[in-house]
Amino acid sequence: MKLSPRLSPLARRRLHQFRANRRGYISFWIFLTLFVLAMAAPILANDKPLLIKYDGGLYMPVLKSYPETTFGGDFETEADYRDAFVSDLIAKKDGWMIWPPIRYHYDTINYNLPVPAPSYPTRDNLLGTDDQGRDVAARVIYGFRISVLFGLILTIASSIIGVFAGAMQGYYGGWLDLIMQRIIEIWSSMPSLYILIIFSAMFVPGFWTLLLILLAFSWVSLVDVVRAEFLRARNFDYVRAANALGVSNGTIMRRHVLPNAMVATMTMMPFILTGSITALTSLDFLGLGLPPGSASLGELLAQGKNNLQAPWLGLTAFVTLALMLSLLTFIGEAVRDAFDPRKTNL
Repeated sequence: MKLSPRLSPLARRRLHQFRANRRGYISFWIFLTLFVLAMAAPILANDKPLLIKYDGGLYMPVLKSYPETTFGGDFETEADYRDAFVSDLIAKKDGWMIWPPIRYHYDTINYNLPVPAPSYPTRDNLLGTDDQGRDVAARVIYGFRISVLFGLILTIASSIIGVFAGAMQGYYGGWLDLIMQRIIEIWSSMPSLYILIIFSAMFVPGFWTLLLILLAFSWVSLVDVVRAEFLRARNFDYVRAANALGVSNGTIMRRHVLPNAMVATMTMMPFILTGSITALTSLDFLGLGLPPGSASLGELLAQGKNNLQAPWLGLTAFVTLALMLSLLTFIGEAVRDAFDPRKTNL
């Protein structure tokens, strides 16, 4: 794979160092593949067919809801395509259905289990079902997607706030730096886990509610490193020269100092992402995370703890989390090597 000639020498060196870390480079592609597949979760796991041919017409239930009367039924409610009655109606008109590989949504209950839920893995439920009869494979796919999206949004938002706070402290210094440092020290010393539990109990749980609660604590992790970079870079000769020429502080911070701080920021972001996913999983495990019924890896862990007679629940959640966090850690190590100025091998 050739590097683009449009890349700067520094970018080429960093990309080369990232690829030189084989474990991190391979982990990046594995994680990217899993993430793309998870984003296509409705196509991989759904209780609605991807495509239906009925009476000469084509229908896509994944994208649009159709009442049962569309296929010759009696009810105006949405058709239950898993019902044998609906399947027979479609077959009578020489129709057919193309199903996803997993014929269950994350909240679909299988009422035809061979044993009471949680049931062991079968051909119909490849990873078994949980204690409510829901397909574990479908819940893992959707849970992986929610966890990664939650972690990415939280990581980006906390990085923006942390970089801004650290930049203001490091560049201006003085009383601003002193006051903000005392505030951050007090805020960081608070037992964040207990406060998160209290906040989660006070507010209605939801994706954005949890995001805001966790954001209140996660932004602090980047302040110190960004502050140190700005404290160091503001005394460089080119920064002093720009200041003497009358360049505004905002322009100096954005064009001349921020690129140096972004090295430390990019190095830490994969590890912040790992911590964000772990925090969401922990809250879900305690029952203080996403609303009941949501696709959640933490809730699957809790089910594994409560149903020791069904080891596939705990093992599936453990393997999924271990794989996801390991891949992110390896990617973080590769990013750290890429931005390390001591590594100059080309």
